[in-house]
Amino acid sequence: MSDRRFQIPAEAVEERFVRASGPGGQNVNKVSTAVELRVDITKLDLHPAMLARFAVLAGRRLTKDGVLVIDADRFRSQDRNREDAYARVHELLARAAERPKPRRPSKPTKASKERRLESKRQRQTTKQQRGRVSRED
Repeated sequence: MSDRRFQIPAEAVEERFVRASGPGGQNVNKVSTAVELRVDITKLDLHPAMLARFAVLAGRRLTKDGVLVIDADRFRSQDRNREDAYARVHELLARAAERPKPRRPSKPTKASKERRLESKRQRQTTKQQRGRVSRED
């Protein structure tokens, strides 16, 4: 339940095993192999900025109470589905830990400004030539 960088306390995690949907024959109908992992992120020791990034990344999987809900039913065994669910939580935490690169505003070059102005002048003359033609008899 722990990664090299992130500790998830046991009291913040709730596991539920449910029946998986989809193909699988009798096994699907009688064995609860899918895992519903609920992680209360308010109990995790996360920096406020990381918590905000985590909330954006989690999207609809995060409830209003701050509980992350992960459904894992990719595999046919409980153990592999549990590992998959924890791996997804750790991946979300790792992505939330990455700080976004700050944007440094840049200025347009002198040449690009000149090109822009020249194209504006060309459009201006084109449009001016579209005017009504006066009849001179």
